[in-house]
Amino acid sequence: MNGKFDVKRDALFKPPVGRFEIVDVPSAAILAIDGHGDPNTSPAHAAAVGALYAASYAIKFASKAAGRDLVVAPLEGLWWSENPSEFASLAKADWLWTMFIRQPEWMSAAEISSLLSTAAASKKNPVIAQLRFETFDEGRVVQTMHVGSYDDEAPVIHRLHHEFLPANGLVERGKHHEIYLGDPRRVAPEKLRTILRQPVSPA
Repeated sequence: MNGKFDVKRDALFKPPVGRFEIVDVPSAAILAIDGHGDPNTSPAHAAAVGALYAASYAIKFASKAAGRDLVVAPLEGLWWSENPSEFASLAKADWLWTMFIRQPEWMSAAEISSLLSTAAASKKNPVIAQLRFETFDEGRVVQTMHVGSYDDEAPVIHRLHHEFLPANGLVERGKHHEIYLGDPRRVAPEKLRTILRQPVSPA
């Protein structure tokens, strides 16, 4: 058995395919960065993701050297627009986003800050300096596992907002959340696995 800590082993990262579940998500330590634009074409998005992975691997190696190994957590994204009612119809170039990766709870803010400074210098990546270390507290969410292309998510998201939430006395709260369990560079679009999450409150 692999002794590395891996957040994907948690039940919260194994939602059902094709149906929704309501779960409570505990707070987590994350590295995050904000931006806007089409994730498929935006240089800023590519740079942000690269910086997140570079820093996360630096943290992984430091943790391993201290005796606690881990698998780098999956990339996650929050997506929204200035006018939420228009998000579904907006061109991707107008999307706003926060990309983030969860970090080991056993490392202190001071340790993370020191590692970020070292990583920014050694990797000559100025975007690493833009990352922030914070606590992400999402609370109650509705989630499902989407298998397939990112471009095929719209019908699932529509069912969540217009069927499941009203039927269960819930309203959306916060930003649309995606967790990317597959690497689109290595996995065929129809086999990609993405957790779709929506924070909710009672109606």
